[in-house]
Amino acid sequence: MRQIIAIGGGGFSTEPDNLALEHYVLAQTGKKTPKVCFVPTASGDSQDYIDRFYAAFGKLDCEPSHQPLFQSPPRDIPQFLLSQDAIYVGGGNTKNMLAIWRAWGLDEVLRTAWERGIVLCGISAGALCWFDAGVTDSIPGDYTPLRALGFLQGSFSPHYDSKPERRPAFHKMIFEGALGAGIAADDGVAVHYVERQISRIVRSHDGPAAYRVELTHGEILERRLRAETL
Repeated sequence: MRQIIAIGGGGFSTEPDNLALEHYVLAQTGKKTPKVCFVPTASGDSQDYIDRFYAAFGKLDCEPSHQPLFQSPPRDIPQFLLSQDAIYVGGGNTKNMLAIWRAWGLDEVLRTAWERGIVLCGISAGALCWFDAGVTDSIPGDYTPLRALGFLQGSFSPHYDSKPERRPAFHKMIFEGALGAGIAADDGVAVHYVERQISRIVRSHDGPAAYRVELTHGEILERRLRAETL
């Protein structure tokens, strides 16, 4: 079963005392003590981010690890990633992350992982990357559309509530055809895809939501989707 969990923002890096989303991700592996690997490429392998990952996941019943790419990798990357039960991609600069992944061939490794049933998940850049495309602030200046991996159809926008400029930018890109119809997620919201279809939408606390955004009869239609509080 192919699974992807796209988190709009928040998570362990900003809610270290509320690990509801992290619990949820690990539960989807079906393993008692799952192996979960953090991929912090988008942050340039930030040590602070890596430390926060271990601080959070060290509290959970799992075997945490991380895979750096900005220093000489100490292992066979494909073999290591394909031995995991879940792969968690961190936030940061999506454009840089995708370029580095493609240079290392990590995009194909991740596709293989997905096809084998390893749970793929991530936050912000680590959520947008799985879709056909999305709206990003990775490039200085205005928000821009960015082509991503295409595991999931349509477009995506993270941080829909915490960065107010994203909503009008996402609407404009869909209206003008720069992006196809898609999903937007507030911070604290995880959109769980099973076999490329939304299976469930969960959130770490009451309030935030996910939205379906599309162009209908020449107008942008935004529909709030039902989310369950964990």
